[in-house]
Amino acid sequence: MITTTPTADALRNQLQNLQPQHLELVNESMNHAGYFDGKESHFKLIIVSETFEGKRLVARHQLVYDRANSLLTSQGGQIHALAIHAYTPAEWQGQNPDSPLCAGQNKG
Repeated sequence: MITTTPTADALRNQLQNLQPQHLELVNESMNHAGYFDGKESHFKLIIVSETFEGKRLVARHQLVYDRANSLLTSQGGQIHALAIHAYTPAEWQGQNPDSPLCAGQNKG
């Protein structure tokens, strides 16, 4: 099957072993310098999982990065920026926080 979002699809697949109750992945690449149609370099991830219970924010992010590692530009992948918002089911209230600015290169 040919997909127009191979990086996003690969990231969603990698995150499935965290057994998310909610997973929202937003491609924010169009908000950044150097954007072209189809670019997949900047993402916002909202993920809710019982796996995060009892873990601090840093440990939650580490779990996500462990799964995303091969897709990051530092490892030869396409993802330059990944804004992670990781919640437990008890914490999840439908939050949709903004992503941070990316080294001053956001389009304005």
